[in-house]
Amino acid sequence: MSSNRKGDRRERELVNLLDEAGFAVMRAPASGSATTRELPDVLAGNGEVFYAIEAKASSGRPIYLSGEEVEALIYFSQNFGAKARIAVRFDREDWYFFHPGDLYVTDGGNYRVKKETALAEGEAFDSFVGDSTQTRLGDL
Repeated sequence: MSSNRKGDRRERELVNLLDEAGFAVMRAPASGSATTRELPDVLAGNGEVFYAIEAKASSGRPIYLSGEEVEALIYFSQNFGAKARIAVRFDREDWYFFHPGDLYVTDGGNYRVKKETALAEGEAFDSFVGDSTQTRLGDL
């Protein structure tokens, strides 16, 4: 499967998950290639919070985003009134979310997310959509 088709499938997966979590959600068709304006991959909101999301998936290798990609996401988010987020998914793992400022910046000005970083530091989907629950010692 081509990386574009896999990326499209992963974006649709994220859209469906956000929809099931109660968000109004839209996938920008062919974001980045259909227009000269850089658009986020996904827009989502629930009346209280609004996100512009750049979604990336990988089999296990680190995920890289260009500096221009991240700058365009931040610019769009600020103008739109949304929170910019990078969503990453590695094969056989869940989606994890990052604020662009929390990503590792390479010497060349690009951004990188390693699988171990996503698992250790990324915001899990349930927390991202506000479904996190608190477990008390007495509840165990």
